[in-house]
Amino acid sequence: MNLAHILAEIRRGTEEILVEEELIEKLQSGKKLRIKAGFDPTAPDLHLGHTVLMNKMRQFQDMGHTVIFLIGDFTGLIGDPTGKSATRPPLTPEAITANAASYTEQVFKILDPAKTEVRFNSEWFSKMGADGMIRLAAQQSVARMLERDDFKKRYKNNQSISIHEFLYPLVQGYDSVALEADIELGGTDQKFNLLMGRELQKGEGQAPQVVIMTPLLEGLDGVKKMSKSLGNYVGITEAPGAMFQKIVSIPDTLIWRWYELLSFKSLEQIAQLKATLATGANPRDIKIELARELVARFHGEEAAQSAHKGAGNLIQEGEVPAGTPEVEIGLDGELELPISAAVNKAGLAVNAAQTRDMVKNGRVKVDWAIVDATFKLVAGRYLIQAGKKKIAWVVIS
Repeated sequence: MNLAHILAEIRRGTEEILVEEELIEKLQSGKKLRIKAGFDPTAPDLHLGHTVLMNKMRQFQDMGHTVIFLIGDFTGLIGDPTGKSATRPPLTPEAITANAASYTEQVFKILDPAKTEVRFNSEWFSKMGADGMIRLAAQQSVARMLERDDFKKRYKNNQSISIHEFLYPLVQGYDSVALEADIELGGTDQKFNLLMGRELQKGEGQAPQVVIMTPLLEGLDGVKKMSKSLGNYVGITEAPGAMFQKIVSIPDTLIWRWYELLSFKSLEQIAQLKATLATGANPRDIKIELARELVARFHGEEAAQSAHKGAGNLIQEGEVPAGTPEVEIGLDGELELPISAAVNKAGLAVNAAQTRDMVKNGRVKVDWAIVDATFKLVAGRYLIQAGKKKIAWVVIS
């Protein structure tokens, strides 16, 4: 690839690059660059939101560079304060060990093991000692730390900030010194910490790393960032059918956002998909293609081909009658909507009693698949049939 094409791929799914001129210089140097991304092992299972950074890491691997998957076993003992309105409890060493083992197993579904260094920041911090940590802390002021948004807000609201939380940005920044990183990847919520790495590298006489920030992936609701606590996530270890159903159910407004951040298709291939949609293709078909790609990545091609059956979602079957109406209904603040409520809100039944009867007797279908009373829908567009005559496209938002 020429430089223009390389830059276009790097900019894809990137929120900000600091400093792009330095990135170009590093790319033109011909040097195999060291790309760092750090992960605190806060949970044993990853979701698609976590993979946005890993996809960018894989992109650099495909360009011939070395990727460092840094597990913050030491920083996990501090507790990442990013975005928190209260002191975050640190992890136990046992939890860190267990979660780290799970992480390394999962990440190689995306990363090339031959081009990946897996490192733990306890390698250098366990040797630093109290005197070294004090010298590190002396490199920044309290005023500088209070420039960070979450600290600033907590200080303004008279909320507690523990002294050890000030160490977190310094520790993350020093990781870049220890690893001699050329580029560090991180989410937009990590900007302060990422820039700290540049400052500390300059202080050590190293060339400062380029900072590349990726956006936070919106979850299934299409609004808030993907999070297990919000229930709007797709776990990469979820069953193929469940993963498939969730991805196909995302709001149409998220299609290209998810392709940009999650798909390995080229920019040219995505442009072709956009062209087919512009000429009348069904958005659901575009989402099916993405669902198959992601299921194949985490479960294999065979699972991807049959995932729609595991989802109870036989999307390819049947023919939609001409003139089928489209109805919009709301989630009313919930993450999921029971099928009976969806049928009632869409006006596909006379009353709730009729709906219950049709569901009980297998006369309600979603995308041609019969569903039972336990079936729930998230935000998205569905073909719902109730009985023999009532059918509609139902858009849930």
